[in-house]
Amino acid sequence: TLTTKYNFEPENVILLKNPGKADIIGKLHELRSKVTSADNLLIFYAGHGFWDEGMQVGYWLPKDARKDNPVNWIPNTDLTNYLGAIKSKHTLLIADACFSGGIFKTRAAFSNSYAIEMLYQMNSRKAITSGLSGQEVPDKSVFTQYLLKNLNENDQEYLPAEELYSKMKM
Repeated sequence: TLTTKYNFEPENVILLKNPGKADIIGKLHELRSKVTSADNLLIFYAGHGFWDEGMQVGYWLPKDARKDNPVNWIPNTDLTNYLGAIKSKHTLLIADACFSGGIFKTRAAFSNSYAIEMLYQMNSRKAITSGLSGQEVPDKSVFTQYLLKNLNENDQEYLPAEELYSKMKM
């Protein structure tokens, strides 16, 4: 969908299938040197997550994560630090994982085309997640199904993250 309907060049799409922590962190680190301030970045994560009530932190759980040892868990705080260090013009994180909802705080944006063009001039970091902060989502999530449906049905020139998010609410 991204390469056929949107302006994503296939050579710029990176797929990490069932990655471990080192794979994810290594790729985020690599993006720091490849992505420029003129680039836009979309990151999609579908996987497991965990909420540590004592620390009040959500985690991504990559392939090598173990229930009894958090060494390979990826805290949301690390993710926001890496995403902040990538010098993209705009970054959109889409996460279909439990407890990923609190990764960024969001604000509403304008909906008309001129306002979108003005907002595009500013740097941004946004996230669309399958659950709210501290919320578990089912293993058989329909999040990705609705994401693809909305991306494929979009007929507008722009699709702001806030608009996509509002269409995704189920």
